[in-house]
Amino acid sequence: MIRVLLVDDQLLVRAGFRALLDAQPDISVAGEAADGQTAVRLVHELRPDVVLMDIRMPVCDGLAATRQITADERLSEVKVVMLTTFELDEYVFEAIRSGASGFLVKDTEPEELLRAVRAVVAGDALLSPGVTRRLIAEFAARSKAPTDAEGLAELTEREREVMALVGIGLSNEEIARRLVVSPLTAKTHVSRTMVKLGARDRAQLVVLAYESGLVRPGWLG
Repeated sequence: MIRVLLVDDQLLVRAGFRALLDAQPDISVAGEAADGQTAVRLVHELRPDVVLMDIRMPVCDGLAATRQITADERLSEVKVVMLTTFELDEYVFEAIRSGASGFLVKDTEPEELLRAVRAVVAGDALLSPGVTRRLIAEFAARSKAPTDAEGLAELTEREREVMALVGIGLSNEEIARRLVVSPLTAKTHVSRTMVKLGARDRAQLVVLAYESGLVRPGWLG
């Protein structure tokens, strides 16, 4: 059972998400919060698998709350997915760098919301390729000069190749086709790369790919 914490200052938004999620046989809503401060407390108490986190909230916004959650090693298994009104919200970029596993537009189709919750728990492609690539494009436009990522030298040539493909937004299936290997083999390479670099998830792997210079703006395919 996937346990989800809903964090949004609008009661109707939370109610809509709860109705959708609780109707699924493999998902349950563990709790709700109307601000980031309460969200952080509930994450410690409830240890949900996924936090659906609004960005703009009173007391403590979603960005600050996400930083607190992802900085705590005891909460390393908790995945945060940001909720935003606009696909390229100015704060989404910083949210991903702060450790969020991805983001969802609030008016997304119900099936995409469910798919995203399940995907982030499974460690697979976070969201739809289109949304993921728009996020990567935004990151590329704002990325700083390349820096040496700790642990990059430990990667094999194939793992660096796989990391670069993750960096341009490819799913495990797309990576498998590109390298002519099985999806399971591709997933294994991605997992090993994440472990070696200490990345929480694919989103952080994308950030590291750009920050290390392994992938550069303009490489989006």
